[in-house]
Amino acid sequence: METAQINHPVRIMLVEDQAAYREVITLALKREASVELISQFGTAEFALRALQDPKKQGAPDLILLDLNLPGVGGIEAIPWIKKYSPNTKIIILTQSDAEADVLEAIRAGASGYLLKSASPTQITNSIQTVMEGGAPLDAGVASFILNTLQDTLPSTKPKAALSERELEILSLLASGQAKKEIADQLGISAYTVVYHVKHIYEKLEAVNAPAAISKAYEHGILPAKKNKQ
Repeated sequence: METAQINHPVRIMLVEDQAAYREVITLALKREASVELISQFGTAEFALRALQDPKKQGAPDLILLDLNLPGVGGIEAIPWIKKYSPNTKIIILTQSDAEADVLEAIRAGASGYLLKSASPTQITNSIQTVMEGGAPLDAGVASFILNTLQDTLPSTKPKAALSERELEILSLLASGQAKKEIADQLGISAYTVVYHVKHIYEKLEAVNAPAAISKAYEHGILPAKKNKQ
């Protein structure tokens, strides 16, 4: 998977059934020149209908997606989003920190997972992180993944061992760094980072960075972190 390359403000679709929270997010995004809210919907059904006919306003670069929606839920909608708009990134923005929801969303292909307690700045920063190839996670969600995921995901061994450079890059991804930051830190080109990340995903059979990081901890490829007391 390659980092999205765009020369315009990040085009955002918001799928959220609570009108008051939609207004909060709308006001926050309007303050940021780097993003543009092109559409918002209260149900996944209307959002999916718009994705099927992108001629009116074009496909969004990223969708902020609630999970607890009336009718089709957010997790159920992710595969359809991927089908209708495969290049669109997804950040889950929800009240749910349930472990099952986190796992299902990541497995389905979400690029990030934030709680609605996140500040507007955290949300807009996370949008940029995802577009640069990163994987923003709520702190509590990240802690869950790092500490307990190996006990909850089915065991499937990677296709092949990761190289030393791939391990180095994967470790930096797990620390929350975007691909450009990794390239700068390692003194290599962003293209080289993208090349290695692509092979990491293939070897771990992962659809995105959160899934790759999860599998790495699951199989002991990355050292497990202990909860701080």
